[in-house]
Amino acid sequence: MKTDEGYVHALGNRQVQMIAIGGAIGVGLFLGAGGRLQAAGPALVLSYAACGLVAFFVMRALGELVLYKPSSGSFVEYAGDFLGPWAAFASGWMYWVNWAFTGIAELTAISTYVGLWAPHFPRWLTALIALASVLVVNLLSVRLFGELEFWFAMLKVLAICAFLVVALALVAFGTSLGGGTAGLGNLVAHKGFFPNGFPVVLMSMQSVIFAYSAIELVGIAAGETKNARQVIPRAINGVIWRIAIFYVGSVLLLAMVLPWTAYGPGQSPFVTVFAALGAPWAADVMNLIVITAALSSCNSGLYSTGRILRAMAVKGEAPAFAGRIGSRHVPYGGILITASVFVAGVVLYYFVPERAFNIATAVASLGVVTTWGTLLLCQIRLREAAGKGLLVRPSFRMPGAPYTGWGSLAFLGLVVLLMPFADADQRVAFFCVPLLVAGIAAGWRIVGSRRSTGTPLDQ
Repeated sequence: MKTDEGYVHALGNRQVQMIAIGGAIGVGLFLGAGGRLQAAGPALVLSYAACGLVAFFVMRALGELVLYKPSSGSFVEYAGDFLGPWAAFASGWMYWVNWAFTGIAELTAISTYVGLWAPHFPRWLTALIALASVLVVNLLSVRLFGELEFWFAMLKVLAICAFLVVALALVAFGTSLGGGTAGLGNLVAHKGFFPNGFPVVLMSMQSVIFAYSAIELVGIAAGETKNARQVIPRAINGVIWRIAIFYVGSVLLLAMVLPWTAYGPGQSPFVTVFAALGAPWAADVMNLIVITAALSSCNSGLYSTGRILRAMAVKGEAPAFAGRIGSRHVPYGGILITASVFVAGVVLYYFVPERAFNIATAVASLGVVTTWGTLLLCQIRLREAAGKGLLVRPSFRMPGAPYTGWGSLAFLGLVVLLMPFADADQRVAFFCVPLLVAGIAAGWRIVGSRRSTGTPLDQ
């Protein structure tokens, strides 16, 4: 069935449920958790729990908005409705910044994973091959995207579940591995639960927020989902237990199975655990799965930004090329624009391979914070409008509103304010904020002047 936006309802309940799960399991966990454990120690689990709670409130805010108005433009449409056209413009481009730099981080991660097997193969070339693969998938059809994401997500879920079962068994039986013993003792050994102090735990929240990015993808898929009003609430409600089990549970077990000192930024912590078990084949299997996780995220990034850029192009807020949609009902213009930035990321990785991942995730997290903040503000405005009788509030609502909304916004503000006090890579991202603000402000002025003369944005 074709929609008014030119898309087709090609995604079913099975695929949307898995897209929701896939969005809740990404490379931020599969790769990033290793470096964060090394920096913050076992107390990292507190950061995951706090950020996970905020992520849940964001998803419930998104759910309420989607039930009010399902749209492939997602929060860009909601920002325009409840905050004004300037907010739609700013949030749309910041979301694009999020995924553009997330894609760079994912490609970097793929290169790192493949380097375990082929250390002498050019890593930049690995990233380029990975990009070409997901680009072809996105340009072919929505149905192919959904089917691929279904199997990518299935592999990720199976991998996490396998780890949880193995880790629980190791802890329950006090198995000796890695020169120590798995168990609760690892949570307080090696300088205690806060080995490097509580401030480091606070500083880790930026990277944890990045780890939770993409959970909002299920809202973007609403415009191409059959029976969205029935499917989307179920998908969103499942996010909280996925966060609790897959993220908080995994990080807690990682800290219990091996001492936090065993982990590092250069290898997936899950691969580290299976390698310590003396089962190289298991480590190889896990490494293959984390590669699919990174590919999945790149795949999702091209999918989501293609739809967002097209929604903006239709309103004259992005180059007209971004609004082009092919005979396969795929917005190829926006997809190709994002892919071109991914290529620039490959160049960045070629010159600074040791810092590319951290810089990319730090900049991407600014887009995540903006996106989440926009959803929370839109839900607050929706609630206010409903209170005035201007619209009917959906029955699927954000719990604890408006207090949970304002509290979550304050939390996100704290995450950004802490960035310059963390490492050098986060400082780079923080000092990009004025540049991003200036760029968006200049873009908005250009859009205004073009509209007044009736000139397309890319002329």
